Formats: sequence, structure tokens, C-alpha cells
Amino acid sequence: MARKLEGKIAVVTGGTAGIGLATAKRFATEGAQVFVTGRRQAELDAAVAAIGSRATGIKADSADLGDLNRLYERVKTEAGRIDVLFVNAGGGSMLPLGSITEDQYDETFGRNVKGVIFTVQKALPLLVDGASVILTASNVSIKGTPAFSVYSASKAAVRNFARSWTLDLKSRGIRVNVISPGPIKTPGLVDLAGPDAAQQQGLLDYMATTIPLGRVGDPEEVAGAAVFLASSDSSFVAGTELFVDGGQAQI
Repeated sequence: MARKLEGKIAVVTGGTAGIGLATAKRFATEGAQVFVTGRRQAELDAAVAAIGSRATGIKADSADLGDLNRLYERVKTEAGRIDVLFVNAGGGSMLPLGSITEDQYDETFGRNVKGVIFTVQKALPLLVDGASVILTASNVSIKGTPAFSVYSASKAAVRNFARSWTLDLKSRGIRVNVISPGPIKTPGLVDLAGPDAAQQQGLLDYMATTIPLGRVGDPEEVAGAAVFLASSDSSFVAGTELFVDGGQAQI
């Protein structure tokens, strides 16, 4: 069976754990050469080792424009183009209204909004016509979540980027789409419960009760959706939002 991304050049930001790492692995398995970014060198090195010979790790913070410049200079030198850009780096923390701080706002919107804007904008000279750009949002962007309003609002912005940028880039045939996961068993999710393993499992168990399929998702299930959006299987899909949430925000 032909591999879906044979010969493609892919960039995955935030690719050292969770959804980003699972997706980078799948992209490589499907034949892509993958450039992976992360903010911590040790985790980046471990991710590259896990992905295999098709991976190149580049230390970069997506909210740092200088880091983005260095990222794309490296990609330009080593590959010369980008066929698939998976803008996955991001994160957030929980604070209820009344306790929100300027630091929390700046960090969350810096990573999830500013970082996304400039990760895509600075990639434009390297993106081939017909490239696929995939943005990671979240299903909390369309639903209320206690103490998570800043993160949720930042992901709602990401959703609109796909709509607006699809129009901005239509002359080049570049497809911009969004994946919106629900609860996925990743370090970023379980860490919201703190360092205690029992509390982390309790969070996962509770979240499973809110999902029609009765369980939280695995990063590999989001990676499968990313492969679909990255490949020619989705050649007529643009500006859309693909929910990978077990039906949580749909029913």
C-alpha cells in the first residue's frame, strides 16, 4: 500500500510529547521527512530518537519570532520547501474569572495566538502551492469550561484563522484546516490535575464520563486525523474544523 505522505516535507511544532509526537511519528511512517520543534533540548532529542531517521529536531519556542526565523532558515537549507505544516505548539492553565492574571493571559495568547500567527506567516515563503496547513485548536473553543476561559478563547481565535487564512491563501491553493481534540491522554492534560498520580487518574476518569464514547482519546487517534488533513485524501477540504473528541462537544 502506498504511503500517504511519501516524499513530503513536514514541520510539526510542539512535537516532543502527546499529540505532536504521535503525529510526527505517523507522518514519518507515512513517508514524510519531519522537522520537529520543542522548547527543551532533552525532550527534543528523545522525540527525534523515537520518531527515527526521518526526523530532525530544532529547538524553538513558537512564541519567539527569532526562534521561528532560525527554524525556517534550517528548513530552507536542508529541505527547501514545506508541504505540510502542523501548528501544534501551545498550552494553557486554569484560573477562574476573578483570579485571571496578566501573566496568564500573556503566556496563553502568546503561545496559542501570537505563536500560531507567526508560525504560519513566516512559513509562507517555504510553503508550496497546494500545501496543507493544520492548526491545533480544542473543542473547548465552542463550549463553556469553568476556570478555562482564557485558553478557550485563544483556541476560538485559532478556529477563525483557518477560515480567514483559507481566503487569504486561495490563489495558492493552500488548505488551512483545524483539528479540535477533546480530552486526550497527554502530559499537558494530566498535568492540569497536579503531580499526584491518583488525582491525574481521577481527572481522566471524570472526563470519560462526559464523553459519549465513554473514554478519553489517545494521541494516535488525533494523529490519524492529522494524516488525513495532510494528505491528498482531504484535497477538497479547506477552512474546516475536524473534532476528535468522542462526540463530547457534538451531542
